[in-house]
Amino acid sequence: MKSFQKTALAACLATTAYVPASFTHAIELGKVGDTTVKVGGYVKLDAIMSNYSDGSLGAGNLGRDFYVPSLTPVGGESANNTMDMHAKQTRFNLGTTTTIGEHTLKTFIELDFQATPNGNERVSNSYSPRLRHAFLSYDKWLFGQTWSTFQNVGALPETVDFIGNTDFGIFVRQAQVRYTTGNFQFAVENPETTVTPFEGGGRIVTDQNPLPDFVGRYNHSAGELSLSAAVLARQLAYNDTVTDSSTSSIGFSLSGKWKIGEDDIRFGVNTGSGMGRYIGLNVANGAVMDDNGDLEAINSTAFYAAYRHLWNSEWRSNISYSTISIDNDTDLTGTAVTDMTDSLRVNLLYSPVKSLSLGGEYTLANRELASGADGSMNRFQFMAKLAF
Repeated sequence: MKSFQKTALAACLATTAYVPASFTHAIELGKVGDTTVKVGGYVKLDAIMSNYSDGSLGAGNLGRDFYVPSLTPVGGESANNTMDMHAKQTRFNLGTTTTIGEHTLKTFIELDFQATPNGNERVSNSYSPRLRHAFLSYDKWLFGQTWSTFQNVGALPETVDFIGNTDFGIFVRQAQVRYTTGNFQFAVENPETTVTPFEGGGRIVTDQNPLPDFVGRYNHSAGELSLSAAVLARQLAYNDTVTDSSTSSIGFSLSGKWKIGEDDIRFGVNTGSGMGRYIGLNVANGAVMDDNGDLEAINSTAFYAAYRHLWNSEWRSNISYSTISIDNDTDLTGTAVTDMTDSLRVNLLYSPVKSLSLGGEYTLANRELASGADGSMNRFQFMAKLAF
């Protein structure tokens, strides 16, 4: 089930040993000398029926595979319905743990087939594998690609959708160097700036940052409450033959989970300037260009809450609400940019045996532009998933 990956990853993010996601439930292949090798992952089928109030998403559009806030159609002339089935979220991982004296070394590599450019639904439904995680850890140090230290995976809701709290969500995997000491984590991570041109237009992805992104995080647990507070400091930069501009940005995140008996409440607030690609799957860019070519960071605030209820040992439900509000300076961005999105989802999940989840979910999502134009999506999604 989805909590299998999320809960285990949350635990590893808060520890110095950094046990990868699937190590808790993975299959141990054997031990060679001081090294233990494990494999894990899951197979998942998704069936998705979507209704869009204002237009449609074409074949191959990412928003048909999972919820992407910026892709909810707005301003169309008529409603549209689509039906999709795929197994792209299926994933496989391989990890090792080696003990040498007092030192612990780990590696973790994970692949899936989601969001890749190759493949179609006409004949074979073949899709290319993509890299999700690839990192090594040595005692308190981590090197490689995994979830951003700014992201608290342990606060993600259990949903049929790929992410679940996407409007609010800090959701980034990238290369980094991380150091963990006690409850504190510090990281330098791969930078990338996304820019809205003056008066609007297509997104500019600059890849011209001279400095890494800096993240500091504190994890705290007290009884049934676990909290994570993080700060993100980064430089947004763009230069070409005419323009050479940069500006600083800072973001704050507070998220957590509160267990109430067998149930739990998950919650979070993110706010700051220039968070851009870190939040809402880049529903807003990090900065906008003024008429002189200078960059101004774009402010945004998001929050979410989710409640998970166990009906019995086999049945459980989740209800979650997620939203983001973007403070656009329309004199610079124009009015065609996204002003806010939100989504509400309710699901019912059934696990007749361990590691098998069958379930359905209803999602209502809304998107509004700075111009006032808006659109909505109603989605029913069903899944069958077996973790190993």
